[in-house]
Amino acid sequence: MDKKKRLYKIENGRKVFGVCGGIAEYFDMDPTIVRLLWILLIFCVGTGIVAYFVAALIMPNKSEVE
Repeated sequence: MDKKKRLYKIENGRKVFGVCGGIAEYFDMDPTIVRLLWILLIFCVGTGIVAYFVAALIMPNKSEVE
């Protein structure tokens, strides 16, 4: 049976809350690319900061998921 893919915050290697690292693991991407995209979202759209903090509050830590 396949293991269900879950979205979570990483605990090792996190910069602020681990949201971008968790998103990068979910989509199998480099965390640096996700962080750069998030910074672009902050400067271009302006809602990136709010979205980041909402995600940090909602997403569980990796240790809580496993």
